[in-house]
Amino acid sequence: MKLHYREYGHYTGERPTLLLLHGLLGSSSNWHSIARRLEGAHHILVPDLRNHGRSPHAQRMDYPSLAGDLRELIDDQGLDTVIPVGHSMGGKVAMWLALFHPALVQALVVVDIAPVRYPNRFAPVYQALEGVDLTRVQNRREADRALARWLPEEGLRQYLLQSLVKGGSGWYWRFNLQALSEGMEAILDFPGEERVYPGPCLFIYGTASDYVTTDTQPAIRRQFPLARLRPVAGAGHWLYTEQPEAFLSALSRFLDAQS
Repeated sequence: MKLHYREYGHYTGERPTLLLLHGLLGSSSNWHSIARRLEGAHHILVPDLRNHGRSPHAQRMDYPSLAGDLRELIDDQGLDTVIPVGHSMGGKVAMWLALFHPALVQALVVVDIAPVRYPNRFAPVYQALEGVDLTRVQNRREADRALARWLPEEGLRQYLLQSLVKGGSGWYWRFNLQALSEGMEAILDFPGEERVYPGPCLFIYGTASDYVTTDTQPAIRRQFPLARLRPVAGAGHWLYTEQPEAFLSALSRFLDAQS
């Protein structure tokens, strides 16, 4: 699948290209502010993963397919190696790429996710998205009020509303809600438990998030033995938007060490 992507900076061959990977129900726009901060020193590709953003829709939604799309993008760009930086579901895609195609991954950065199966926390989100009658929505403010009936967290609503766009026949969600709902079991899971990635890794996580904990850290150490774990104090799951300076500081130190 040919993914839509945003490009920042210029490829010089001195440093590997960064792949910034968004999470479930997100898009490449989520990384725009971070990419602008990094583009002076790095070449960066920020794709919309399948069934998200401007990339094509497809029925299959699992990590082999998601990573396969990235392999195609890497090949199309003529790149030998990359450094994936993935948040949440995008972090699982990055881990899968590193575990099954390690020759393509010079180093790995994972943001607030571990290589484990998670419980389904998205049922209220899907209920909210399906409950919004887009035929009656006149603007994003109305859509936000409709989502607020189910989702009191404003930051989550604003994250979702980045994928709400207006077309010729009215408002619509850019993500493929049906395919994402049907693929939820595969998204929550993580295949490849017996594989090990031998390269350098950075796992950045928020201390106010419960995605990376003392319970999930052993799985990280088992499959990524060179992993460095860097907590961001007080940050939640969307730590790169909540505390961008702390995130960029940890990320930049790690990337500089790979040069």
